[in-house]
Amino acid sequence: MEESRTLEQALGVLACTFQRYSRKEGDRHTLSRGELKELLENELPSLQTLQIKDGAFEELMSLMDTNKDGQVDFEEYIRFITAACTFFHSFFQDSPAVLPRVQ
Repeated sequence: MEESRTLEQALGVLACTFQRYSRKEGDRHTLSRGELKELLENELPSLQTLQIKDGAFEELMSLMDTNKDGQVDFEEYIRFITAACTFFHSFFQDSPAVLPRVQ
């Protein structure tokens, strides 16, 4: 029986997701505001169901864009993913160790 390589697959998904959106316009090595917004809307739809204050996207963009160039590069994207993983780890720490269901 072949071993499951979920971590390896997850790393590939993270990199490929960035590349799929970053190649839509402008510099293919960074996410523009529009590309980032589309990525978040499509890949993290649960964010839309949360009660988020006005201007939250601009605030998130500002936090992610640490070098203040108006774009989100791969390192900045991975820092966001790290923060999201830390949140999910804390949130699910006392839950059974199973993959969450995708709806």
